[in-house]
Amino acid sequence: MNHTHDPKVKSWIESANDPASDFPIQNLPFGVFRSAGTNQPGRIGIAIGDRILDVRECVKNNLLKGISQATADSLSADALNQFMSLGHDSWHTARIAMFQLLESNADNQLRAAARKFLLPMSDAEMLLPAKIGDYTDFYASVHHATNVGKMFRPDQAPLLPNWKHLPVGYHGRASSIVMSGTPVRRPMGQTKADTEALPTFGACKLLDYEMELGWFIGKGSQLGTRLSMNNLQDQIFGMVIVNDWSARDIQKWEYVPLGPFNAKNFATTISPWITTLEALEPYRITGMPRSSDDPPMLPYLSPSNPSAQQWGLNIQVEVWLRSAEMRKRNQSAVLVSRSGFSDMYWTIAQMTVHHTSTGCNLRSGDMLASGTISGASEESRGCLLERTWRGENPLTLPDGTQRKFLQDGDEV
Repeated sequence: MNHTHDPKVKSWIESANDPASDFPIQNLPFGVFRSAGTNQPGRIGIAIGDRILDVRECVKNNLLKGISQATADSLSADALNQFMSLGHDSWHTARIAMFQLLESNADNQLRAAARKFLLPMSDAEMLLPAKIGDYTDFYASVHHATNVGKMFRPDQAPLLPNWKHLPVGYHGRASSIVMSGTPVRRPMGQTKADTEALPTFGACKLLDYEMELGWFIGKGSQLGTRLSMNNLQDQIFGMVIVNDWSARDIQKWEYVPLGPFNAKNFATTISPWITTLEALEPYRITGMPRSSDDPPMLPYLSPSNPSAQQWGLNIQVEVWLRSAEMRKRNQSAVLVSRSGFSDMYWTIAQMTVHHTSTGCNLRSGDMLASGTISGASEESRGCLLERTWRGENPLTLPDGTQRKFLQDGDEV
């Protein structure tokens, strides 16, 4: 860690010092924005308090001290791919420069200049932070995988034989990744009732969310090469919140033999701000402990360098739900689930390394996601499929209605 992680440091932007703010000076996440109501090209920004700092203007006016010309050029682009491709050293020097510009004892002239390039978040429209070429979603929670196995294979062992040997994943659809706040249309698809001989086509009846975290690839890798657990600092740029919307009835009918397809391809929502891995340094921990009954880990998934073992993340995630009727009554959203990313059986490093184990290349701006984050308790289950146990134990909302799965007008 370094001085940018010091919790005592304050910013001259007062809203960043509010204990309730998501964006104190220690965070400084990257996003892409434009002025609301315009068709302007996107600009890279930094979230600080309730403001967005226009990074392109800061570069143009020489306010970011110590960054290279390549870094300056990349921060003037309309997406983060070029900046992410430069690797850890460029990311670090940019973070230091922005921290120095925004901390409370910043040079008065720099502070006065930067003030002109701050935009209220309420006046901005957030865009996808990168041009996402590929998206892969994993299935890394042992609690989630066990619960799903118990529901769908009650007469067999809940985990399939390969599950504890490798991070299981599927290739998602990059074209349908959308910003948080984007309305999601209930998908149509083929489903088959257990009591019927033939499938039918119609609207999904069992629409679900999946509480996940995702990460963006930095430098990437070359086709035919493999990444190592011992050195990933240039490959993983930062994290976003992910909701992998799922049509459970469509999924049930289609997923054998090749896994999810139309049940997952209609929308995946991400948060607009990428929190860098450097900002998350204080929350890095070792991965989930393995039990004596677990199989030994193959060497390529186990770092030999002790300093490379801190790939777990101590992050709490929550799902809140509000119905259309609750909004009409001005009722607040209700907490549905709270879980910890520290409970994931596979770390983001192991998932990334396994992805390249065949020589598959990763590119700057590719996104990977964790799969549903679930814990051991009922309240920590990260999707309605688990939370209501396939609808057998519906949740009661403050408006008096019940939820087995999502209904039209629900806000997640």
